[in-house]
Amino acid sequence: MNAQVGSRPYQEATARLPLVRTFLEARYRKAFFAHRALTHHIYRGVFRTFDDAQASIPAGHASGYDNTESADLYRERTRRVFINDYPMMHWLGRWFADGARSVFDIGGHIGIAYYAYQKYLAYPRDLRWTVMDVPAVNAAGERWASEHDPHARLRFADDVAQASGTDVLFAAGSLQYLRHSLAEMLAKMDRKPRFLLLNSVPVHMRESYFTVQNIGTACCPYRVTAERDFLGGITSLGYELQDRWENPQRYCVVPFHPELSLDRYFGFAFRSIQA
Repeated sequence: MNAQVGSRPYQEATARLPLVRTFLEARYRKAFFAHRALTHHIYRGVFRTFDDAQASIPAGHASGYDNTESADLYRERTRRVFINDYPMMHWLGRWFADGARSVFDIGGHIGIAYYAYQKYLAYPRDLRWTVMDVPAVNAAGERWASEHDPHARLRFADDVAQASGTDVLFAAGSLQYLRHSLAEMLAKMDRKPRFLLLNSVPVHMRESYFTVQNIGTACCPYRVTAERDFLGGITSLGYELQDRWENPQRYCVVPFHPELSLDRYFGFAFRSIQA
């Protein structure tokens, strides 16, 4: 049923049949909150704010990553990289060569990129890699690091303000889960990071909105940002775009809203022009 509801022709047809659409939306809502597949994320609804999206999640349903089941996800990703990781490794390697020694990884879970990339990059001996995540994930990450990080380069944080003064602000598939936009967070930092390395960012060509994502273990408010808002917000803070790439393996189908669905995500590398 999900594939049918999520298909563009089907959505466009039902949009012209209000009674049918109302019935299908109600049926999809039930299926959405019953979804438990970890390998297939699904989406529901369009909302103006993070709080509106959060309010649409039933009170008894798990929300966000701050729970044991969500914290136990992604262990296999510490041992492999994907095609969209290669631009990230390219720029990280260049910036290490340029003197970068600290990475602040927003939503890096237990340190997925830190572990996976070290097989392909020569990490500086004095590297400090800090992951910021929710308490349940940080606790799981510290337990994992006690056994898998012999060089003790990995640290954990609970506040994005701790990214102030870091060399590289790193975010791979995490910005969409945050209450505040990246530009809003950067604007509050006294010393902004020299470099921004961002991957798997859901960017729409025209519209900014929130939806809700079901990751199998919980539901999460999910930010999609208009291209002009995303790029304009960052460049207005003194950053210059160095690179941009597409990830066609990631997509976001919002049933009943074909005009807002995404058929690819994006990655970006920025350098501070003041660095």
